[in-house]
Amino acid sequence: MAFMRTALPCIVASLAVSAAALPAAHAADYPNRPIRLVVPSAAGGGTDIVGRLLAQKLSQSLGQQVYVENKPGAGQMIGIDMVAKAPADGYTLLMAASTLALNPIMYKKVPYDTLRDLAPISEIASLPNVLVVHPSVPAKDVEQLLALARRSPGKLTYASAGVGTSPHMSMELFASMANVDILHVPYKGTGPAILDLVAGQVSMMMGNTLSVLPHIKAGKLRALGVSSKDRNAALPDLPAIGAAGVPGYESVQWYGLLAPAGTPPAIVERIHAEAVRALASDDMKRQLATEGATPVGSSPGEFGTLIRTEIDKWTALAKAARIEPQ
Repeated sequence: MAFMRTALPCIVASLAVSAAALPAAHAADYPNRPIRLVVPSAAGGGTDIVGRLLAQKLSQSLGQQVYVENKPGAGQMIGIDMVAKAPADGYTLLMAASTLALNPIMYKKVPYDTLRDLAPISEIASLPNVLVVHPSVPAKDVEQLLALARRSPGKLTYASAGVGTSPHMSMELFASMANVDILHVPYKGTGPAILDLVAGQVSMMMGNTLSVLPHIKAGKLRALGVSSKDRNAALPDLPAIGAAGVPGYESVQWYGLLAPAGTPPAIVERIHAEAVRALASDDMKRQLATEGATPVGSSPGEFGTLIRTEIDKWTALAKAARIEPQ
């Protein structure tokens, strides 16, 4: 019994030390198998484009394949929830868009807690949306579009990547500030929305530069303005919407990398370091700039602050615009 009284505390202490050492041990040999990068939207959208660019660079630097898995639906909540509930081992990551901060505002039931269930790694890139119309719409600039919308309330339609996504909220903000009535047509991702816009099934869209720029250059869509405060380098001749008919308008989209909450800090730091290194490379800068995006590479703490700030911002705007959660 004396032996048991003496040995038991030592055994418990030893087990505790061993358990504490497990995450460090896993981090030391990370990664030793392929990594899944979940994109919670359809292929072809901005989140998908940024995710694939980053996945290619991370595959090279981490020495393991980082493959993209598209999981669209429910305003991106299906894919986000998948990552939130995945093992916190660094082998399932999330490439999220600004929608991450919008879902808690737009939906009454969100299956995860944005701030509690996910570990921010880095904001990857930011870019403006572009107000584009189908060539059949008889408007050459923002003011002409607003005049058309006021003559026919509720007849013009706009596509979005889904309820609560950045394209949706950017357009709702536009309509609210301009005091016009435009009918929302949600899709399961940016890709499907743009396909129908190019086909003329809807009138317009507030799409990110990554997704709409090729169609603008091909003449399949007409661009009227950018959602950023200033002009964008990829479309230097296009005015900011705030200067072209809706004073004070601004809505910038961002993309960021996250992991399940509880992922070992050493793994988060490793992924962050490689992501920042990728964003600093000349080819990544060039590819993003060509698409109208700006590389960021913030710290996990800075990205976490951005998410909280965005939730507060859009909550206030949703209340002002009287947008009720669904």
